Amino acid sequence: MIWIKLLLYISIIFVINIIVSFLLSYSFRIKKEKRSFFSYNHVNELHKKMDWTFRFVFMMILIVVNILVIIEDYSIQLYIYTSLFYAVLDFIVRAFFEYKYSNNPKQSILTISNGIVFSLGLLIVSDYLLDYLG
Repeated sequence: MIWIKLLLYISIIFVINIIVSFLLSYSFRIKKEKRSFFSYNHVNELHKKMDWTFRFVFMMILIVVNILVIIEDYSIQLYIYTSLFYAVLDFIVRAFFEYKYSNNPKQSILTISNGIVFSLGLLIVSDYLLDYLG
């Protein structure tokens, strides 16, 4: 039963994200950029270098957090908040580079809205999972 509810929460968050993106792109007349779903869409070389450096640093931090959670018995919330921090920072960096260096700076509005919906969704899902597991 937990997996059905979890899938329902994720589906609702996905639909809300689509609706918010549609309304914002219609309101601000933002042209839709074609992006692959699982690809690295860097605005320029500086963004690419920063993104990969950030990913590497986060991977090291995540290893330390895993050790703390598994061996030192820290709460699983540390892992969730670390992941949330990474996601928020990633969306902020992407929005900054889209605003400053992109041909379509209005795209940063959609990036910020996607980041907000994703972060709130992650908080809701993690709260649900923590209530169920803990």
